[in-house]
Amino acid sequence: MERKIFLFALFLWAGCFSLNAARVDTLMVKSPSMKNSVKVVFILPDKALGDKAQSCPVVYLLHGYGGNAKSWIELKPELPAIADAKGWIFVCPDGKNSWYWDSPLHADFRYETFVSSELVDYTDGHYATKADRRFRAISGLSMGGHGALWLSIRHKDTFGAAGSMSGGVDIRPFPDNWNMKDQLGEYADNKEVWDNHTVMTQLDKIANGELALLIDCGEDDFFLNVNQELHKQLLQRKIDHDFITRPGGHTSEYWNNSIDYHLLFFEKFFAKSN
Repeated sequence: MERKIFLFALFLWAGCFSLNAARVDTLMVKSPSMKNSVKVVFILPDKALGDKAQSCPVVYLLHGYGGNAKSWIELKPELPAIADAKGWIFVCPDGKNSWYWDSPLHADFRYETFVSSELVDYTDGHYATKADRRFRAISGLSMGGHGALWLSIRHKDTFGAAGSMSGGVDIRPFPDNWNMKDQLGEYADNKEVWDNHTVMTQLDKIANGELALLIDCGEDDFFLNVNQELHKQLLQRKIDHDFITRPGGHTSEYWNNSIDYHLLFFEKFFAKSN
């Protein structure tokens, strides 16, 4: 009899646990600008679900070159538990190898429009979000680090905070890498286009205090120099930001650790508006 009672109690405990856990939705979200649909992973805390859903801050996470919508949850399997603990929604779109631009060459690559407008509208329209830039942050790794800064600087009315992990924040030293010329054309023939599609040339679009910015990069990363130059340019423009370098390279181990710093940074940002 005692064993049956124990098993019943265990069953009830397991049931309660399953009802209080983050949900992961993998959906195809329509992009009117691209006349296509994009795969997106949504990680939803328990508090954002059900009839008594409470509105939550949202963090958009962008993958790197060669990645996809599932890259972040594979890199950081704890994200659902973190979503529950913090009461945040994580949104992870498949950005292909777009560098999160609206390509001047290809009408079917409008990832700036998709992430900064269409996806934000979809998320706010379908989930319990705090639909305000004060509760909307974006970060990413490598290509996604570039994308997070590119989108936030150009759409500071949408995003209030942004982070870059090992970001390719100046693309011009790498004209033959990562399929960038597929979207922009050959660098030698399209220097003005390349100049206009790199984070480093977008800094005149922000003033001090308009964005909460965190930039970090490993000491052994091939993007370290361009990140240090970005830090220098921001200092010269007197734009407040956090800049971190730590031991490490362009690796999943670095990003698995790095994301914790970004989430702490965003937590402090969100707390200012609560």
